[in-house]
Amino acid sequence: MVNEYTGPPPQEMETFLPQDGKNGATVYKFTPAKSDVEANGTMQFDPFKERKLEHPTTDGETLTHLLKASLGTGILAMPVAFSYAGLVGGILATVFTAFICTHCAYVLVKCGHTLYRRTHRTAMSFSEIAEVAFENGPEWGRRFGMPTSYCIRYGLFITYFGTCAVYTVIIATNFQQVIEYYYGSPLNLRVMIALLLVPLILLSWVPNLKYLAPVSMVANVFMGVGLGITFYYLVTDMPSVESRPLFLPIMQWPAFFAIVIFAMEAIGVVMPLENQMKTPQNFIGICGVLNQGMAGVTLIYILLGFLGYVKYGDAAEGSITLNLPIDEIPAQAVKILIALAVYCTFGLQFYVCLDIGWVAIKDRFTKRPRLVEYVMRTILVTAAVLLAVAVPTISPFIGLIGAFCFSILGLLIPIVIEMVTYWEEGFGPGNWIVWKNVVVFVFGIVALVFGSKNAIEEILALYT
Repeated sequence: MVNEYTGPPPQEMETFLPQDGKNGATVYKFTPAKSDVEANGTMQFDPFKERKLEHPTTDGETLTHLLKASLGTGILAMPVAFSYAGLVGGILATVFTAFICTHCAYVLVKCGHTLYRRTHRTAMSFSEIAEVAFENGPEWGRRFGMPTSYCIRYGLFITYFGTCAVYTVIIATNFQQVIEYYYGSPLNLRVMIALLLVPLILLSWVPNLKYLAPVSMVANVFMGVGLGITFYYLVTDMPSVESRPLFLPIMQWPAFFAIVIFAMEAIGVVMPLENQMKTPQNFIGICGVLNQGMAGVTLIYILLGFLGYVKYGDAAEGSITLNLPIDEIPAQAVKILIALAVYCTFGLQFYVCLDIGWVAIKDRFTKRPRLVEYVMRTILVTAAVLLAVAVPTISPFIGLIGAFCFSILGLLIPIVIEMVTYWEEGFGPGNWIVWKNVVVFVFGIVALVFGSKNAIEEILALYT
């Protein structure tokens, strides 16, 4: 399952960062602080003061984007996830999963801030952090910088491009169900998907994250109202809590992790969001934007999973909205609101694809770059919609890609970057960072194996 799948404008983070292209690589310009120059390098370079952005985002706007990126359609599968772990088991496992995902995002940003100062850069994407970490790390790892960068870049592109295609299917399906109920006859899903082309193109033309923040806010409102109505259905005539098991066999828990990690993971938008912040130092920290956002997301995931499992038990559908009565207006409103929320979220997910695509081609189009950029936006959206039209059952396939990519990119790569970044400085008392990363590595491998297994089973069930 994918949700959600690095900065220029809504996916083009680097478009708004002053930079030069050398041999196809992105090199950010910076202006050394006067104090650094005057002191002959005795004072530390401050990348946050040197960062110059045309349209920086505030902490609140960044938090809004983060909430929207993490509160994807995967939250609707939380009741099913709880059916693999039980009520108490599901709560504990959700908290643990959220902690691991948040920690890996924290590690990525922290390493980025460290490398900013070492290399006198003011911003870097996910792939650039990996490349720079290896190139400035131990001798044995320097040859892995460029290959790792390419793997991250194209892994993110494939995952988030597929996510955009799946989102068009989700939007069309929700509208289709409501329209069919009132129209009285079935509608062609492919036609419904095709009708989304123009609205999605218009959304993709939002120039940058600053202007996309209100769209994310609207998406959060739609999702919040939709979830609120869903909660109403869940608590109405709810069975006794004692009717559901508190814990289920531990051997079923990997399936739980496989669902939740891909629902909650948003590693692809972490660095794009940080790169566009007015105060990037506020992204991490105990009360930073990252922790605030993930704490709220975790609470909502737990509530929906717990109440949904109590209400429907093992009868819970892959999306809890499918358990709601289609003949009731509030339930129909849920489908419409969630479809609108997913539509608004499309721009943020598309941001990652645009970022990677623009970095790859911008040096070849130095004349009228803005026109070329918008042509590329239009082509990418059209390609995503055409893919959805061609294969409206694409979700399991993207789920497989997401299981593979998000496990590696969201969990395993950040801890590798951390090890390489601090190789010379050491790993703390008793090498605690190493032991901590061993735990994360095991968790990532479990998510990789069982996430891929579940996705393959869905594909086989669909075509056999």
